[in-house]
Amino acid sequence: MPAGHRLGLDDYAVEDERRGEICERWLASTTTADNPYGPEDEGLSYIRFEDGSQILLRDAVSAAGDLLLGKEQFEKYGGITMFTKLFDFAAPIPFHLHQMKQHTQPLGKGPKDEAYYFPEGVPTGSFPYTFLGVHPSLALPENRTKLIPYLEMWETDEILKFSRAYKLVPGEGFLVPSGTLHAPGTALTLEIQEASDVFAMFQGIAGGRPISRDLLWKDVDPMVQKRNDLLSILDLVNWQTSGDPYFYENYHTSAILVDSSRQSGGEEYWIFYGSTKFSGKKCVVRPGRNLDCRERGAFTVLVWRGEGTFSDRRIRAGADRTHTNDELFVCYDAATRPHRISNTGSGDLILFKLFGPEVNPDTPVLSRYP
Repeated sequence: MPAGHRLGLDDYAVEDERRGEICERWLASTTTADNPYGPEDEGLSYIRFEDGSQILLRDAVSAAGDLLLGKEQFEKYGGITMFTKLFDFAAPIPFHLHQMKQHTQPLGKGPKDEAYYFPEGVPTGSFPYTFLGVHPSLALPENRTKLIPYLEMWETDEILKFSRAYKLVPGEGFLVPSGTLHAPGTALTLEIQEASDVFAMFQGIAGGRPISRDLLWKDVDPMVQKRNDLLSILDLVNWQTSGDPYFYENYHTSAILVDSSRQSGGEEYWIFYGSTKFSGKKCVVRPGRNLDCRERGAFTVLVWRGEGTFSDRRIRAGADRTHTNDELFVCYDAATRPHRISNTGSGDLILFKLFGPEVNPDTPVLSRYP
């Protein structure tokens, strides 16, 4: 896929031309990217020490997960079960889904619920619309097979005619449960997700480029592929979610002020909510001011704008293209004690806090409509 060139890199090319350009940045990840080509540690985050040495976050969690995540969280989940990414594409991502638990568990893999937030102040690209779900009539059992000719032909993007596209508005987002057919647009996207890289592709052409039909069968039971069983492919779809006539009302998210966070120095907003599997906040600190915080569990930080300090750590957004002071993992003990975020710059300091499962039981609920 072509990169959108909004990750703050000097060079988006990689040596292996089969791999295209760099389109994603993964944050606090212990999940290996499931790509056919690339380095063995692709997708894995490192902890960097002051002397310049580093170790994999995955190894640190294996050695001291109770200290990093908290004893209760580590004993229940055994590690980090989510991560966050920035994805940055110049063309829409093809129509696809991420398999549900009942389909991934027999393969020894996990499902992938995910949610999007579109950061403000960034160009939204040439196609800032995301296809989500299918027309409600297509979810009826007698109509689902209308997709099969397009999976057989695999030569066009016409399968998108069965879906609805939604405008991508900065400061807003969507919750996308696993099994939901979707084709993300070109807005730079902060995505929080379960720690999985499973998918099955449903579109043969994207942005004028052919997509390998092998990706239709990715993370699918090998016997299903051997039989070329397209009816079983359709069974991967969560038709209740994909065919929801009120998908926008039930899965669209807007930033919601965290009432308890309001201080003279700034405030926080829920940006990821409606799921027990992850949650997230946007934190805004005014120039020359402080925000005092205390959380219920460990979390990841991405500094989006400005500079300052997080407790005693210097933080700065990646405008200098080094990206050495814009990502933190805040361990359980530090997160659950009072800590101060200070803005030492001339503009607002904006950062994102990203949490794992059940850390924030008080997140807003997405009420069912109607």
